[in-house]
Amino acid sequence: MMRGYADLPVVRKTFEEASHILNQDLWALAESGPESAQNMTVNTQPLMLVAGISVYRAWESLGGAEPALLAGHSLGEYTALVASDAISFADALPLVRFRAEAMQQAVPEGTGGIAAILGLKDTQVREVCLEAAQGEVLEAVNFNSPEQVVIAGHKSAVLRGMEAAKVKGAKRAVLLPMSVPSHCSLMREAANQLKQRLQTVILKTPRIPVMHNADLNTHTQPQAIRDAMVQQLYKPVHWVGTIQALAQEGITHIAECAPGKVLAGLNKRIAANLEVMALIDSNTLKQALTVMV
Repeated sequence: MMRGYADLPVVRKTFEEASHILNQDLWALAESGPESAQNMTVNTQPLMLVAGISVYRAWESLGGAEPALLAGHSLGEYTALVASDAISFADALPLVRFRAEAMQQAVPEGTGGIAAILGLKDTQVREVCLEAAQGEVLEAVNFNSPEQVVIAGHKSAVLRGMEAAKVKGAKRAVLLPMSVPSHCSLMREAANQLKQRLQTVILKTPRIPVMHNADLNTHTQPQAIRDAMVQQLYKPVHWVGTIQALAQEGITHIAECAPGKVLAGLNKRIAANLEVMALIDSNTLKQALTVMV
């Protein structure tokens, strides 16, 4: 997933730093997998954090402009907080691994599920969740773009929700390869554990404001940031609202600092007037440097 950045020394150096902190070869995991190991949330979360920070550091090293605002989708919010200097990279890595472990323990493997619903309005997806829950947990958890909403909860309820969504007219309903049902109420116990752990982590006022997923606010006080991080674990990710809030703040250009271009596609559908770029490799990163000044 990081091969396209291999010619940028700061990327490999960041992975080496992270591997030393966690005592695990994260570069090898990113390069070679296996996919089953990459999809385990205890590995996915540290991998995504180090990937995002390595690309952000590459941006900085090549003279990229400092962002006016930062945001991250779900786990990406931790990357944003590191980039803002609200939390150190050394503290964030074990924190996200702890977060992942707490999430996995809260919902044992195979118990939970998560799926993307395409082609229904938010209200329709909420109706699907109410109809298909049948006494289990089933909630809309990621409002990713207009007519793309992720649902999560007990796996059996998610499967029922997928079928109900198709009956209601969804274009697609796709089960996602994630081992925990993030951002739903099944994560409350994990959130309680994260709350306790966060009291031991040093947080500072962000140097660059960070727009939080759960409450669509920026915070300057460390305790308010902790509260937002805890809420994010069991409350929905309001990505549509996040991008709309950035646009309202006057943001005109957005760069996605991670391998892949999923968010760039979502962002364009949310606010068509924004200039969005996905830094998918060193070439696109260098191209973005000429646009985002």
